[in-house]
Amino acid sequence: MTMTKSPLQVARAAYQPKMPVALQGQVSLKEGAKTQSVADQEAIEKLFPNTYGMPVIELVPQEGEAPAVAAFNVGVILSGGQAPGGHNVICGLFDALKRINPANKLYGFLGGPSGLVDGKYTELTADVIDEYRNTGGFDIIGSGRTKLEETWQFDNGIKVCQELGIKAVVIIGGDDSNTNACVLAEYYIQKNCGIQVIGCPKTIDGDLKNEMIETSFGFDTACKVYSELIGNIQRDANSAKKYWHFIRLMGRSASHIALECALQSQPNICLISEEVEAKAMNLNDIVEQIVEVIVARANAGLNFGTVLIPEGLIEFIPAMRVLIQELNDMLAHNEEFAALEGDDAKREYVKSMLTPASCELYRSLPKGIAKQLTLDRDPHGNVMVSQIETEKLLIEMVGKRLAQLKAAGSYKGKFSALNHFFGYEGRCAIPSNFDADYCYSLGATASYLIAAGKTGYMALVKNLTKPASEWVAGGVPVTMMMNMERRHGEMKPVIQKALVDLNGAPFQYLVAHRADWADPNMSYIYPGPIQYYGPSEVCDQPTRTLMLEQAGK
Repeated sequence: MTMTKSPLQVARAAYQPKMPVALQGQVSLKEGAKTQSVADQEAIEKLFPNTYGMPVIELVPQEGEAPAVAAFNVGVILSGGQAPGGHNVICGLFDALKRINPANKLYGFLGGPSGLVDGKYTELTADVIDEYRNTGGFDIIGSGRTKLEETWQFDNGIKVCQELGIKAVVIIGGDDSNTNACVLAEYYIQKNCGIQVIGCPKTIDGDLKNEMIETSFGFDTACKVYSELIGNIQRDANSAKKYWHFIRLMGRSASHIALECALQSQPNICLISEEVEAKAMNLNDIVEQIVEVIVARANAGLNFGTVLIPEGLIEFIPAMRVLIQELNDMLAHNEEFAALEGDDAKREYVKSMLTPASCELYRSLPKGIAKQLTLDRDPHGNVMVSQIETEKLLIEMVGKRLAQLKAAGSYKGKFSALNHFFGYEGRCAIPSNFDADYCYSLGATASYLIAAGKTGYMALVKNLTKPASEWVAGGVPVTMMMNMERRHGEMKPVIQKALVDLNGAPFQYLVAHRADWADPNMSYIYPGPIQYYGPSEVCDQPTRTLMLEQAGK
């Protein structure tokens, strides 16, 4: 197949990612003190006796000549949803492996973790790697969401790795994927099969971060893509002066994307799921909050604006969470409901089975949204929240409330709304300079951890608000980030998800400025498209979230 490339693709292929000083020459390791998990220390240590308590590692320049390292092979897996920069992790991994020993080989497992289990792979040679430098997407080897949880999967992986002479597997994924990586590392030690496992922190949602991991890769690029689109819409709103734009953004479990996009674009309203939950707000509270801003702007003659909505908002509303749980329980393996014909019959059946409070809430929802809540479940029997059009729900409820106010004479504006959902637009963008550099450094770091015989670690690059040469590379034990949580009725070890910290600097900045952004005299910010060439303050800046978080450190 002949590959046609745009001028930007050609230029990006030649971009050389910037790296920490420690990764630019010969590398050695400096070990810190023993670690412990963030919670449930006794339970986590019992489950991971071989990988618990390991030290945090820092990579430092090697003094003198580095000892020769015998050749070894590595396998790499892309796990879960796409995130900009994944290809650069693989490129950084490949280049560092070749620096360590030119005879080293890198194999890519195809289609995600299932590629390891099923023995589907390809060797990643220099010719292949060079086609994917600084590109978006995961198409070099594909990705998948197969969980590595069963003993037979682990054993199949051992056979495949032994056939290929693979010494280590690098899993590029989010919190669940890295949890699985740690389970795999522990099992391989117990089996004494000599296969190491290293993880790399990926997710555009931004919820894989903690005291050690400053940010997950892909978050920077995705937020810049969404913020460009929001800025474009706000410019249009300011020009046409007749639409309210309700914009739903990725982020089921946390609102980091919505918050970052708000910091970059200054919308009139930005809802934060974690705040809604903390204040025990109901749908009517949220609607009133939006209506208040719309009315104030209408009184100043401005019948337009923007509202940012996190994808997972609906599950953070306490009453809605109860309703959804009742629906999940009711509809699990419910043949009686499945046999009903017609929306009205199904709606009446649902109302008859709910508790009074949930029934009242269900009745108050627009019929289209109520129906979405009873449609397809995910493989675990839960409602697929990403398919619930929360922005349409809010538009309908806000419209009804404004009609009531107009009838009462307290609202004289005109309300016309448009809805948007930004999701896939950001997952495979050409990575920003920040993500291109960060990911390349993560991949190189993983190579040096492997060469040093480490397993059960996540590659770590921090000090990220400084120039890349001053970044600090190393490794953090995955067990250090774990706690026990109930998943599908059982207590499981998992990496703790990072929600928006309501006391943190990024959210507090939003709180301090949102009244100004809602004010008719405010002005939007127009971030524009990602810039790859030009002044560093335009091209290399990390997210506003990261800059605000690190400002006080």
